[in-house]
Amino acid sequence: QVQLVESGGGLVQNGGSLRLSCKASTTNFRDYSMGWFRQAPGKEREFVASISSRTGGSTYYRDSVKGRFTISRDNAKNTVDLQMNSLKPEDTAVYYCNLQTPWGDFWGQGTQVTVSA
Repeated sequence: QVQLVESGGGLVQNGGSLRLSCKASTTNFRDYSMGWFRQAPGKEREFVASISSRTGGSTYYRDSVKGRFTISRDNAKNTVDLQMNSLKPEDTAVYYCNLQTPWGDFWGQGTQVTVSA
């Protein structure tokens, strides 16, 4: 069974930075695309960023985080990180790690990110 554990959330001021990390307990981690999603109170879960499998040569971002967030992966450590800079209050949400396999997606338990105005 795949397990994903996020860490790195917290409270930060407007304009600050945080780095989220997700560790996956699975074999063949390098074969899977990984992503980050978020869900703010009263809103649906939304895509934030994703990174392709193997070398992670392809990355994708929602428009509102382009130029501020960077997704990366370390296949040796089975981790995917999300570096978040220039944070804004509208980035406040629970952030979820996502692992995409041919037979379905797996999710972490989420980590809270709060950006104060």
